Amino acid sequence: MPEVFVGMGSNVEPHTHFRLAMGELESRFGPVDRSSVWSTEAVGFTGDAFLNMVLGWQTDLELQQLMQALGEVEMLCGRRRGDKRFGPRTMDLDLLLYGDEIHQKPPLPRPEILEYGFVLGPLAELAPGKEHPTLKLTFGQLWDQRRQAMPAMTPVTMQW
Repeated sequence: MPEVFVGMGSNVEPHTHFRLAMGELESRFGPVDRSSVWSTEAVGFTGDAFLNMVLGWQTDLELQQLMQALGEVEMLCGRRRGDKRFGPRTMDLDLLLYGDEIHQKPPLPRPEILEYGFVLGPLAELAPGKEHPTLKLTFGQLWDQRRQAMPAMTPVTMQW
């Protein structure tokens, strides 16, 4: 079974939507590993700060089935398809890695892993020794190389 990693973010009632999404994900997939939760400024638009984290688990779902399940959880949290790419989100679940597979659509490994500290930092926390499928560096190494250039992130305590 492939190990998957998913970025989770919200800036609309994020505590509520994080708890709702986690409950739904765990009911569908069983225990889910979690990184710490981080607060970051909105990227690409002016808006409330986001809460972000990375989740990991193993699944027997095929890639497209997993993508559909993640979309269903987003919808359960009030996400509407067709929203602007950069805008407020009740829930954003981005598949970052599906095992070591490399795909064009959906793009895997997800390019945002290397672009945003709120993705790479929590991924490195959760899987520091796992290698990026194309770069062959561990996420811990990538975070050590890039953390100084990333915008500030503030840790958040969640009441699950």
